Amino acid sequence: MNETRRLRGTAARRSGRRAEVLAALWLMLKGYRVLGFRLRTPQAEIDLLVARRGVLAAVEVKSRTSAAAALEAVGFAQRQRIRRALASVAGRKRGYEQARLRLDLLAHAPGHFPRHIPDAWSEDGDGA
Repeated sequence: MNETRRLRGTAARRSGRRAEVLAALWLMLKGYRVLGFRLRTPQAEIDLLVARRGVLAAVEVKSRTSAAAALEAVGFAQRQRIRRALASVAGRKRGYEQARLRLDLLAHAPGHFPRHIPDAWSEDGDGA
């Protein structure tokens, strides 16, 4: 791997971590409790695991030019993997076994406040 590519990857990871921290702070301001960062499961990685009022949500954090671009950046197969990971984590999280599960998006766009989209991909129709 050449040096330029390695540096680009390092910058992208650093930017992603920064976006996740900002997303967590934004969600806490909205009353969510952050239960986990970058949770690795056999099914997928969950960027943020948050809870509020009987809802347990896996939040996918994306930095893109717009919320629409962020929505498109998460493909159907990835959403399915994250939903399976969320169900697995919920089954093991004490007190969240009966929580409503949801897949949210938090989109960062340059020059704008973060945009939280609860149940961002509800049209998938699998009830997650």
